[in-house]
Amino acid sequence: MKLRTVLAIKCAKCTSYLIKKLNRGSGVTLPGYVARLIDPKILSAMSEMVREKTIVTMGTNGKTTTNAILYKALLAEGKKVIINRTGANMLNGIISAFVLATDKHGRLDADYACIEVDEIASVNVLPQLKPDCALLTNISRDQLDRFGEVDITFQKLKTGVTSVPDTKLIINCDDVLSYTLASESGNPFVTYGISEQIFDDISRSEIRESIFCRSCGKKLEYDFFHYGQLGIYHCPSCGLKRPEPDFTATEIELHDELYTFKMDGMLIQSTARTPYNIYNTLSAYAALNALGAQREHFQEMIESFDYGNNREDIFTINGARVQLHLAKNPIGFQQKISLVLKDPKPKDIIIQINDTYQDGEDISWLWDVDFQYLADAQAATITTNGTRRFDMGLRLKYEDIPCDSTTDLRSTIIDRTTNGTGNLYVIVNYSGLYRTNHLLNELAKASKGGNQA
Repeated sequence: MKLRTVLAIKCAKCTSYLIKKLNRGSGVTLPGYVARLIDPKILSAMSEMVREKTIVTMGTNGKTTTNAILYKALLAEGKKVIINRTGANMLNGIISAFVLATDKHGRLDADYACIEVDEIASVNVLPQLKPDCALLTNISRDQLDRFGEVDITFQKLKTGVTSVPDTKLIINCDDVLSYTLASESGNPFVTYGISEQIFDDISRSEIRESIFCRSCGKKLEYDFFHYGQLGIYHCPSCGLKRPEPDFTATEIELHDELYTFKMDGMLIQSTARTPYNIYNTLSAYAALNALGAQREHFQEMIESFDYGNNREDIFTINGARVQLHLAKNPIGFQQKISLVLKDPKPKDIIIQINDTYQDGEDISWLWDVDFQYLADAQAATITTNGTRRFDMGLRLKYEDIPCDSTTDLRSTIIDRTTNGTGNLYVIVNYSGLYRTNHLLNELAKASKGGNQA
């Protein structure tokens, strides 16, 4: 190992220690920046220390959960695995995950690396990591001020994957954008998809990112949509069509809020409450197959896997059931509305919308979500919160849905769990997620209910 690399690792570790000692954050991004200043090739040096395989997970929705499934699956086989579990998926955060995992001599003890990568960051990260496998969940609109329209994301990802031509792609072929990217890239790829119509009308909605053939420009025809542009499609002009997937899930059924499904001969009794988590499970399994990784304990692992990932947690507070959900873009929010509508019981709803850099400062996407369905949600109260609470309130007003607003989330949660329906949904976008999760954990412990996720 080069002296410069050793120095970079030691300085990064010192930086992380000081950040935590001074209580100035979690110390998972700045150490990577420091390491890169000292050794610009630090990520390449670190990735070469991984003994077996490196896999990256990218895509608009589902990458954090999918990456966590891969991590848990490999751990279940007795492998040592590096992961950027905090969701620090830009270049500096990824470097931090590697350097902070080294021993006191700067050596890495890892069989696999499971790395979540931001779509825009893929252009810089992939050439340095040179992953064996790159999993792409889907491509849709997200944070307009960062990503722009979906074509920009498509081109960034395409540039990223074509820079590593030997990397095998794991592609959701139900997404015409992802499938077209794989077809045009020249990379080897395998596909996964779901051929059963398992998403309801509310999930499907009318949010379509791209329903035109990228080969000839004609409008695609669909047998049915899953959600967004995902579905069973074909082009009536040039013949492009959704292929038969290499990996699929069948016999998908919902029992008592949880999904069961068959995959590669296994009947999975999952803990998934939402159908899109079947996609996440399927994609991870397809990637493990493509890597030639052991899968003997996959079924046992996935049947006890917590899909919440701090993004879909359930708490008991003052005797009330409280669900926390992340919704950070139009398609994601539509899935949460579908989840709320599946619950026939009366409920209270709190929606927190912020506009930090993490969230995306442009929140015009709220007008792409079909909030009118909330009129039939049996909601006793709907309360908006966050820096853009009035924008959210205005959006609901246009649907003739009454709501109020609050700047005191804690007091509102206490009031709703004490005097409300006993069934509270808290939906937040990204910057409020961990803070709200911490608050709900604190309130659950104080009320002696405990976290039941």
